[in-house]
Parts: sequence; structure tokens; C-alpha cells
Amino acid sequence: MKRILLSLLLLISFTACNKDQNEITIVTTTSLDNSGLLAYIIPTFEKEYDCKVKIVAIGTGAALELGKLKQADILLVHDKVREIKFVDEGYGDKRKQIMFNDFIFVGPEKTEVSNVFEMLTFLNTGKEFYSRGDNSGTHSREMGIWVDYGFDPSSFGNWYNETGQSMGATLNMASEKGAYTFTDRGTYLSMKENLNLVIAYENTPKLMNEYGVIVVSDLDNPLSELFYDWITLDTTKDLIDSYIKYGEQLFYTYRGE
Repeated sequence: MKRILLSLLLLISFTACNKDQNEITIVTTTSLDNSGLLAYIIPTFEKEYDCKVKIVAIGTGAALELGKLKQADILLVHDKVREIKFVDEGYGDKRKQIMFNDFIFVGPEKTEVSNVFEMLTFLNTGKEFYSRGDNSGTHSREMGIWVDYGFDPSSFGNWYNETGQSMGATLNMASEKGAYTFTDRGTYLSMKENLNLVIAYENTPKLMNEYGVIVVSDLDNPLSELFYDWITLDTTKDLIDSYIKYGEQLFYTYRGE
């Protein structure tokens, strides 16, 4: 991860030297990029404010680190505990919960399990599994679920693999290997047509996946406040809610908050 951060830091720093005053850098979780949501909504913001948006898609952990280094104007991430800590430590001016979907387990076939514990027990029998292993929001949630149900990922055998890559890349790997993985629903649905994976287990509040927006502190970019205000507008939320893949709504926005 340190190597990835260094490469991104060099790239973003180089870009920042030539950054137009009418440009904003948004560092986001890969799921919002892989799912196609940002490509769907960002052109509206660019048109309304006559500006350019630079998207850097990495895991939530790396995104928060770049935010601490002031290499992002806005963060769009999905790890509530780490997001709140980021703001409380002074790295972010403000934060708001914007939308949610859910996490699901996918694999070569649907299982007959009825709850999360049974799904984890099923995998722990030696079913080949691919974890992102990249300190992303998805990886953090997956690790938390194993631990919450009494499993120790460090003790797993060769059936458990870490890719160290994005959600899209991990889904492709699981598909190629006929294995299982843990993913956000949005990315899975956006790639479903090209994957040999089905939903193995879904539909539990335990697997809720929430996304927040953070304005990074101490940066003098007026577009940051404009974007924060824009993404919290009802009209923008209508746009997010209208993003459909394979007949399913991929993201649901919070209202009245």
C-alpha cells in the first residue's frame, strides 16, 4: 500500500503544480468509480459550475491518507468510523452521510445459508475466497465481519487469498477462479454481465454500506464547498437515485438530514 500511495502522491503532486483554478480533485473509493456512478453524475456538476473534476479512485484507507497529505479537495469514501476520526482529528472541515447500498457475497453458485454466520462458516470449510486485502472500506468491513462472528482471518488456510487490488479487479479474479468474494452491490451489478458470479448471500442490515462526503481541511478551493453543497441537494440525490443497472437501483440517498 505504501508503494501505491507514493505513486499516487507523485502523480497528484505533479498534476497539482499545473492545476487550473477551476479544477477540483476528488479522491474516492473504487466502488463509486467501478460502479459507473461518478461517470453518471459528475458531468452535471462540471456543466453547472463550468469546471473540471479530477477523479482519483483508490481504496478508502489510501484515500484518507491522501486527504491527510492535502492531496485531495473532496473525499468520497465508505468507512464511517475512520471518516469521523478523520474529521475529529482536524483533517476534514465537515462530513455528511450521502447514500448507501449494501455488501453482498458472490460466487460460482447461490448458497442455501440463512444468515451471515452460516455464510462465513460455509466459506471456512475451504471454499476458495478472494479478499481485497488493501485496507479499503470494503476490506475493513469484511475483516470486521469475520471478527464479529468469532473467526480469525490470520489463521485461514490456502483457500483465503488477498488480491491487494480494487473491487473490480478482485471480482474479475474471483470470476476467473470460480471463487467467492465480498463486494458492494453497485460494483457487482455494473460488471455482472461479464462475470461468472451470482449472489451467494444478501439482504441483511449487517451488510449495509454507507458513503460519506468530506471536505478536506485547510485548502483554499471554493469548488470544495460548492461540490459539498451540490451533492447534498435533493436534485443531485434524485440523480443518484436514478442510476439503474440491470433493472436495479444501485444507490439510495439519505433524505431530510
